[in-house]
Amino acid sequence: MIGSNYSFFLRAIVLLLFSISNFVSTFASLTPGLCHPDQRDVLLQLKTEFKIRKPDDEFYDRYGDPMNVTSYPKTESWVNSSTDCCNWDGVTCNTESGKVIGLDLSCSCLYGRLEPNSSLFRLKHLTSLNLAFNNFTFSPIPDKFNNLILLETLNLSGSSLKGHIPKEILQLTSLVSLDLSFYVSFYFPPSSLLLSIENPPLFLHQLAQNLRNLRALDMSYVNISSEIPHEFSYMLSLRSLHLTSCYLVGEFPSGVFLIPNLQSIILDHNPDLRGSLPVFHRNNSLQVLRLWETSFSGIIPDSIGNLKHLVNLTLAESNFAGRIPSSLGELSNLSRLRLYQNHFTGEVPSSIGNLKQLTGFYVHGNQLTGSFPSALLNLTKLRFIDLGSNHFTGSLPPNIGQLSKLEGLYAFGNFFTGAVPSSLLQISSLTRLDLDDYQLSDLVGFENVSLFSNLKFLRFKSNNIRDSSPVDLNVFSSLKQLVLLYLSGIPLSTANITSDSDFSSNLEFLYLSGCNITEFPEFLRDQRNLYSLDLSNNSIKGQVPDWLWRLQALQSLYLSHNSLSGFDGSLKAVPGSHIEMLDLRSNAFQGRIFIPYTSINYLFASSNNFTGEIPRSLCGGQSSPTIIDLSNNNFHGSIPQCLGTHMSSLTYLNLRNNCLSGSLPDMFMHAYELSFIDVSDNRLDGKLPQSLTTCSALEVLNVKSNEINDTFPFQLSSLKKLQVLVLRSNKFHGVLYQSEGAWFGFPQLKIIDVSHNEFIGTLPSDYFLNWTAISSNEDKSTLPDYIGGYKGYGYYTSVVLMNKGISMVMERILTVYTAIDFSGNRIHGQVPESIGLLKELHALNLSRNAFTGHIPSSLANITALESLDLSQNKLSGEIPPKLGDLSSLEWINVSYNQLVGSIPQGTQFQRQNCSSYKGNPGLFGPSLKDICRETTSPGSEPPVSSEEEEEEGSFSWVAAGLSFAPGVVFGFTIGYIKKNLGRNRH
Repeated sequence: MIGSNYSFFLRAIVLLLFSISNFVSTFASLTPGLCHPDQRDVLLQLKTEFKIRKPDDEFYDRYGDPMNVTSYPKTESWVNSSTDCCNWDGVTCNTESGKVIGLDLSCSCLYGRLEPNSSLFRLKHLTSLNLAFNNFTFSPIPDKFNNLILLETLNLSGSSLKGHIPKEILQLTSLVSLDLSFYVSFYFPPSSLLLSIENPPLFLHQLAQNLRNLRALDMSYVNISSEIPHEFSYMLSLRSLHLTSCYLVGEFPSGVFLIPNLQSIILDHNPDLRGSLPVFHRNNSLQVLRLWETSFSGIIPDSIGNLKHLVNLTLAESNFAGRIPSSLGELSNLSRLRLYQNHFTGEVPSSIGNLKQLTGFYVHGNQLTGSFPSALLNLTKLRFIDLGSNHFTGSLPPNIGQLSKLEGLYAFGNFFTGAVPSSLLQISSLTRLDLDDYQLSDLVGFENVSLFSNLKFLRFKSNNIRDSSPVDLNVFSSLKQLVLLYLSGIPLSTANITSDSDFSSNLEFLYLSGCNITEFPEFLRDQRNLYSLDLSNNSIKGQVPDWLWRLQALQSLYLSHNSLSGFDGSLKAVPGSHIEMLDLRSNAFQGRIFIPYTSINYLFASSNNFTGEIPRSLCGGQSSPTIIDLSNNNFHGSIPQCLGTHMSSLTYLNLRNNCLSGSLPDMFMHAYELSFIDVSDNRLDGKLPQSLTTCSALEVLNVKSNEINDTFPFQLSSLKKLQVLVLRSNKFHGVLYQSEGAWFGFPQLKIIDVSHNEFIGTLPSDYFLNWTAISSNEDKSTLPDYIGGYKGYGYYTSVVLMNKGISMVMERILTVYTAIDFSGNRIHGQVPESIGLLKELHALNLSRNAFTGHIPSSLANITALESLDLSQNKLSGEIPPKLGDLSSLEWINVSYNQLVGSIPQGTQFQRQNCSSYKGNPGLFGPSLKDICRETTSPGSEPPVSSEEEEEEGSFSWVAAGLSFAPGVVFGFTIGYIKKNLGRNRH
């Protein structure tokens, strides 16, 4: 028995050894053939075509790690004969044929051009190719990809390829996944798109026709600039469609949303893309639906509740309206809900409380009403709540502290009242709290702010506090994690804070605007990380301390609307200073202006008493200024010619109301970004510089009240964006038309004021034929918008115009406002009948000229006309009766002409003062005596000069009565804040 077992055991051992030997032999025979020499040679050749350039730490600091995988040079493992090429990094072979079928060189530090003759295109058995996140040095995508006809997966994303996407890619009919997206970051904004399509409609049509097997398509940040054809609705294999920032236009085919197996559709940042949500079927597979910054509109259909798999619903910064449907509460898997900046109304439905997986609820910027949505208190996983800029009322719920995982609460811009709940102070995870505009009646409770131990972002503004003791700013010193502190409108005391105070060393943003502060807080000396400081709208007097400029991290400083009078220390630039934004507006500064940093980008210094010359140090920095506003001071001398060396980035130049002399320098040769020039109310002479013709972005040119001696600047008629041209009160002369038959030009001109100059001649009958911007209103938006300005700064383009007989300072110029002022010249002949084509004209002033003939009956076609001044001419005949039908006409002056006949019976004519008709002895009518109470006398004295009128009647007029946009504080730094503090918010 023992021998039998031994014999069996021996045979088993022999059989096992034979099997192992056979396996080893078989494997050994297969391995040498697995890597074919021709395949190995191709790969080695491919390796030599590129250099290896590893991203350094600076690269990751700037651009991040897009794939969350550290790049490393995979091809370094590719060496000659010693190893099997099928075992090289990134290489996959077919186990039977030994051919290379997969090549993954993503994040491989490849550097160099991807050429059409690359050995890559000899790997004809490839089914998968990933070259993402390398640097192909802006070479075009080769048209040889059709050599790789077996490709099922192609990824060229984020590899610095440039130019048109070759149509040959559409011959890869086996493609299942195609990724041509471009990685966009802070340093590579969407405006720098690299890839585009030569014939978008044809390309997209062929894509939908040819790539029937496509499951994943990502062309984000490719410049498509086209509609999406309806054929995309028939791409039934699609699982994901990502088209972020592609300049898509037109109506998006709603059938795409209904593709049965579609799981993810992202159309973010296509502001001209229209569409609406369809009725969703049951059993829909959608998990991600993102429409962020589009023109999609309509309601959210109740059928949204059918999207049972939905995890992320983003319908933000679009035009959706109506109520938030209660069916949203059926989306049990939803974790992110972003509905902000739309037009939603009504209350938040209570069914939201069913979304147990929800971590983020964002509805700011709508018209939602009701109290704080109490249903949110049931959502224990909530990390972020954003209710900002709605119409919520009542108080924050006292039990809000049960949201124990809450990291951010944004309740700004509502009508919340009452005390801040004590339970809120006990949420240890809270890092961001924004209660801007919270309506407190007192400041009780601020002493407990130290409980916010992890708070990084605190914004609190109130305009409702009266007769309250100031809050000791020192109570915030215990918040050691604090990065941003915004306490606008809160009365503060800085008396107990010294330079050695243990204030948070992490503080980067400190906004204390309107806090009744009377001196510079000394503890700021120790804030080495402070990036942005706002002390505007306080009561600080005296000198700006010189230690402020030595805070080397400080880049934005807002000191406007105080009583500051000077600068402590030397007026030379401070070594180590990096101030890029300096706001000194509306103080009591005297003497020379101080510029602490020669590479300053934004300089606001208007409405002070600065004297001396404009400092040449503005020209000496390494970077170019973007905004220069020195208006309403006493600067003298000439405008520095050297500014011309920094014109490439300048967008706004305002030198209005100073004592500057000489001519306007010919310095605009490279001013391609310049949108606003105002040198009005100075002593400039000479001619307008020829280089103004290169200012292709120019919207406003104002040279009012100087001594410029020139003819009308027809050379500027090619500026396609020029909307406001003011030449008032200079020595311009000659005629206001070009040679006969020539087009006037200025395609976007909406406001022109050439009054009080020396223009002569007549105006041809077709003079106003092509004034397209005034003849039709292309701006159909119901929301007000303004010409020029910088809305993020609360800073707008302004201009002084005659309107309704009064000189008005228009603090902001609505894009829909239009005006023509030719008054105070020597223009004669008839008023052109073509004036009636300007249907959108609001103000017309032709007074103080020598016009003859009749008042054109076509004026009755200008249905938007509000102000009409034809006074002090030689007009004759009757006032056209049809003018009485202009219901918008509020102010009329036809005095001192030779008019006869009856005054029109329209109500607006009966409301005018008697002075509107003086000097026309032939006028009569049953209403004239009621208006004037006496017969007009032909010997009446003419009115006072326009200059006297201006002095007597000037006042500030805020266009349309609309309130100012949010203040200057977040304008310059909002991008930085989002980058550093808002990564987890959305």
